[in-house]
Amino acid sequence: MLAHIQAGRAYGFELARVLEADGLIAGEGTLYPLLTRLRSSGLVDTEWAESEAGRPRRYYTLTPAGIRQLEAFQHAWAPLRDAVDRTMRRSS
Repeated sequence: MLAHIQAGRAYGFELARVLEADGLIAGEGTLYPLLTRLRSSGLVDTEWAESEAGRPRRYYTLTPAGIRQLEAFQHAWAPLRDAVDRTMRRSS
């Protein structure tokens, strides 16, 4: 989720659509508690902004701590992904 927010500020429903399409969440009900935890942990900031489509939206952006956390995950993920790929190729 942090990677989706890294691209720029995003609002909850927009994040839900992208993450659902990627098969990463089952629905909005799982998203908002996660966003609340990210905010409480200091990884994202929020701001309210008017919307042309109706009521105001809460937009999420990464904090410097969120950027560092995402970078740490990306560095840890690549070797793990590569190891799984190697294992899967061997078992095919």
